Amino acid sequence: MKKAGLLLMSLALSTALWAESPEKKGLDVINRSTAEAHIGFLADDDLEGREAGFRGGRIAGDYIVANLKSLGIDPVGDSYYHPFEAYHLERQKRGARWQVHPDSVAAIKQTGVFQKLSLNNILGKIEGKNPNEIVIVGAHYDHLGIDPMLDGDQIYNGADDNASGVSAVLQIARAFLATGQQPERTVVFAFWDGEEKGLLGSKAFVQSFPEIKNVKGYLNFDMIGRNNNEAKPTHVVYFYTEAHPAFGDWLKNDIKKYNLNLAPDYRPWDNPVGGSDNGSFAKIGIPIIWYHTDGHPDYHQPSDHADRINWDKVVNITKASFLNMWYMANEKDF
Repeated sequence: MKKAGLLLMSLALSTALWAESPEKKGLDVINRSTAEAHIGFLADDDLEGREAGFRGGRIAGDYIVANLKSLGIDPVGDSYYHPFEAYHLERQKRGARWQVHPDSVAAIKQTGVFQKLSLNNILGKIEGKNPNEIVIVGAHYDHLGIDPMLDGDQIYNGADDNASGVSAVLQIARAFLATGQQPERTVVFAFWDGEEKGLLGSKAFVQSFPEIKNVKGYLNFDMIGRNNNEAKPTHVVYFYTEAHPAFGDWLKNDIKKYNLNLAPDYRPWDNPVGGSDNGSFAKIGIPIIWYHTDGHPDYHQPSDHADRINWDKVVNITKASFLNMWYMANEKDF
């Protein structure tokens, strides 16, 4: 009886310790209702498809900043807004409309009318005990805007692409605060503008951020809310820098430890420079993780609506990636 009593006490103590861990506190504040609120707002028709440089994109940026302020996340530098410029080439068809940085205008061969756009990356942070080391979690917040040439629905709402990713970054910021612990490294929460026009925001960041050499890792979200195969609703593609196998080990261990309902397709990548904003970081040697749930028929279509989101998948990916970021921010080596 004494042995049984001691065993029960030991189990109760270990359960209590696990329940009070900072990781558990962070996981507990990540939920479906918050994801629904963020994605529902960002993918509403009132935001006019969130095209970079236009009214809807600016409203989306202001919404993100308001949420960072409400959470108590500090800005990076003097402001959450980090402006840069691009040029908008107006053509008759949507497929021929694109942007470049001002110093690349000479490379354009097409003819058309150029309009200078003022864009904004949005950056918040939690300063670490060692502020000279930085890790970043990010997602682009722009989408494709409105196409008046379409019949019927003309608004590209972009619920999956990429309101889903923005919701994850905002929830991770909240989760870090909920842990009650200051991370070892500074954590930057980044929201990129102009991704749909050529990764413009993340490119501008890596070219201009004065502390870019202190960035130790980057985690990217781009489209984390849909199924490319309805028979596999837990499927997620998990890209990561091959030279950092710990990234794969983290997810494998946490799926078991925290009972996360995900079936990852692990894709270690020796040179992860394509696909999304992760490429801007990989090109300068920063190790990356990228969550992506693959293509679907509503990709870059006006039908990418919030009512088609797989909410359980968004929540589970957000929880898994919070844990990724927790380790990235706190482990000595990875």
